[in-house]
Amino acid sequence: MIHMTNFVNKTRNTVSKTYGTDKVGSADSSAIVFCGDHKSIEDINAIANRSKEVLLGTNAQFIQRIDKGAKFLDALLAEEGVIYGVTTGYGDSCTTSVPPHLITQLSKQLYTFHGCGSGDVFSESQSRAILSVRLNSLAQGFSGVRYELLKRLQQLLELEVIPIIPQEGSVGASGDLTPMSYVAAVLSGEREVFYKGQRRATEEVFKELSVRPLQLQPKEGMALMKGTPLMTALACLAFERAKYLCKLSSRITALCSLAVKGNVYHFDELLFSVKKHPGQNQIAAWIHDDLNIGNAPRHDSRLQD
Repeated sequence: MIHMTNFVNKTRNTVSKTYGTDKVGSADSSAIVFCGDHKSIEDINAIANRSKEVLLGTNAQFIQRIDKGAKFLDALLAEEGVIYGVTTGYGDSCTTSVPPHLITQLSKQLYTFHGCGSGDVFSESQSRAILSVRLNSLAQGFSGVRYELLKRLQQLLELEVIPIIPQEGSVGASGDLTPMSYVAAVLSGEREVFYKGQRRATEEVFKELSVRPLQLQPKEGMALMKGTPLMTALACLAFERAKYLCKLSSRITALCSLAVKGNVYHFDELLFSVKKHPGQNQIAAWIHDDLNIGNAPRHDSRLQD
């Protein structure tokens, strides 16, 4: 059985690595490449924690597939002249026609209209997760956006220019419209960002970094704002924290067992092998490992705790 001081130090190190200066997975220098495949919860959290670099696929077929969606919209507009959210308003305003000379302004009007968030703002790590989830969904190639738009999202993550997104707004109402409008606005060179630990005007930071604001094309404003990238990103972060709390709870249980001189073999692998619940077996294994049974006598003086 390990000494109490060693056990406490082990727990302290775990907390430090999770919430301190150490980056999870910092030993792994590989990048996460967005190229139309599906990303995992762990991928999103790695980006949020800045433990992995973010790259965008450069394969010619991938680029063609993305741009093909944008070209399809252009062809459809030329053939039929009517596309929802391009030549019409949104939602109940779908019967309102948008004249051809105003089509290019529609995305700007959309994100400006929804730019009414309030309350505290999301942290930089939360906003990185939000950007990565949005980038992942657009990289599937079904949203009618240009490859250039994906490149700009990747560039924000690469340069650590993180949109400031208010926490209060229309979350889940036909999409995370209000918070995601701040991402669309930043891509267009508007509103504010976090950069090098400071809250600054996007226009000012873009000029400093020689980044050209993006002129959103028809449908791109809606593609950025529709869906639930914000809720999905926060769910990924919550899942990661829940996993950590679960492991921490098992460690505290082991600590309690040491404190009251419990029978450590109650967490023996052989005992739990007859129980077919994977989660229960995992927790028992964590506690067993933390107790570091070693050469402790199997027949403890206290057989029933």
